[in-house]
Amino acid sequence: MAGSFDFSQFINDSKATLLAPKDYFSSMPKEGGLAEPIIKAAVYGLISGILYFIFSLLHLSAFPMFGGKAVAALIGTPIFAVIGLFIGGVIMLVISAICGGNTAFEANARVVAALMVLGPIQALFSFLTGINFYLGLIVSALVALYGLYLAFIALTNALSAKENVAKIVIGILAVLYVLSLYGSFKAYRFAGHMGEQMMQQTEKLTDEQQKALEQLQKLQKQLENMGQEKEE
Repeated sequence: MAGSFDFSQFINDSKATLLAPKDYFSSMPKEGGLAEPIIKAAVYGLISGILYFIFSLLHLSAFPMFGGKAVAALIGTPIFAVIGLFIGGVIMLVISAICGGNTAFEANARVVAALMVLGPIQALFSFLTGINFYLGLIVSALVALYGLYLAFIALTNALSAKENVAKIVIGILAVLYVLSLYGSFKAYRFAGHMGEQMMQQTEKLTDEQQKALEQLQKLQKQLENMGQEKEE
């Protein structure tokens, strides 16, 4: 990149990362400054924010945002994406070091910026969570697991990591992710079950309150009748 961001190249890189990751990561530039990966991360974040914003307005989100919150989220996603780039770059550097790969921060940051193409993909399918939570959870998990596969390809092709060690590390991360996902699934089911129980208790309480009100009305009528009899 020389002075300006090549959006056409950005689109081509995004397609190559998703559809031909081995070819892309084998030939991707590992130097050239941090400006390009920063802009790339911000663009991915902006696209994700726009998609989340649209689905929220259409009520196709499990966690809808309205008014100022939606606008803040739209503006904040590029910022958080850039922050995530630097944090992710450090994490990728540590993983690459464990696997005997490249430990230059810029190279790892460029890999992370390329992997952030999955952000808009996650956002694109986020509407499924608004339709059915479990369907959205499954699709989100598949995208995340594909992201781990891309990370493995990046480690072995772009960062020259040892393949066998990279397989073990990515495998461990995949297992941890699946376990955390299972925990989230159980927590959601438990929360749903507790919600149903609370609704049932509320309905029971409402029925009891209705019965008590009816008893009070009957008692009031009896008292009125007694008062009329005394007057006679």
